[in-house]
Amino acid sequence: MKEPHKKYTPDAYGKVAVVMGGSSAERNISLESGQAVYQALLRKGVNAHAMDANDDVLFELKDGGFDRVFLALHGRGGEDGRMQGALDILKIPYTGSGVLGSALAMDKCRAKIMWQSLSLPTPAFIELSAGSNWQQVGKELGLPLMVKPVHEGSSLGASKVTRVEDIEYAWRMAARFDPRVMAERWIEGREYTAPLLGERVLPLIRLETPREFYDYQAKYVDDTTRYICPCGLTAKQEEEFGGLSLQAFAALGASGWGRIDLMLDRQEQPWLIEANTIPGMTSHSLVPMAAKQSGMGFDDLVVEILNTSMH
Repeated sequence: MKEPHKKYTPDAYGKVAVVMGGSSAERNISLESGQAVYQALLRKGVNAHAMDANDDVLFELKDGGFDRVFLALHGRGGEDGRMQGALDILKIPYTGSGVLGSALAMDKCRAKIMWQSLSLPTPAFIELSAGSNWQQVGKELGLPLMVKPVHEGSSLGASKVTRVEDIEYAWRMAARFDPRVMAERWIEGREYTAPLLGERVLPLIRLETPREFYDYQAKYVDDTTRYICPCGLTAKQEEEFGGLSLQAFAALGASGWGRIDLMLDRQEQPWLIEANTIPGMTSHSLVPMAAKQSGMGFDDLVVEILNTSMH
């Protein structure tokens, strides 16, 4: 992968499809991200075309003479390696991670297994099923705990559980989004995200919400959510957590750009929560916020991400 900060003329990108929407639970957020990216590329003079990822999207890409794709898809079908594999077959370059990195990052359980295998800190977890012993789950992970779908983004279907007798209900709620559901040890502390661009870590952001955790409502609806950047960590801590995030991202085979979400517990110990290979690019989104803090405007950020397709 070429470094994203290499300069290209707008013509060098050729005809670019900004693929958005799709059929995942995050469709509406993806449409918002895609439109923002599309408008930015037009402002930069790039020959960009907005495209909804409907059933015919691959035929449209193949027959439309597109030179590359800016992927603005969130969730399953677009962020999990399937679209990446199809584009590989069509020999159309695209932004961000390839098949393996996308698939592993989308599967929260397997991502955590990879991190555990490398002794990277991530909270203990158990995959749940109808046959789970709820008492045992509560005993093993302790309470409170987090229950969430294995393959879903934007905290959809996720809930905090404080009583053993509520674990089964939380599992049923999460299972509406994904047949695979996990319970994870709850980390009490501060929440951060590390936006990644190439080999660079953009300024970390601290997330604060009056809600129980940074859920869908806090991410996309509430005005009470606070995004703190600079995040208040010492320079040494920020460098340390940034390095951990790069290591965690690379461990999954992810590349190009993305985000690692972390918790910092009461003992100042960082915990890896999950990886995002196609983070949001909306007005509420975190990567553009971090880029702005580092002196990079939205349009320049979009071009740098597009550069990750210039193999």
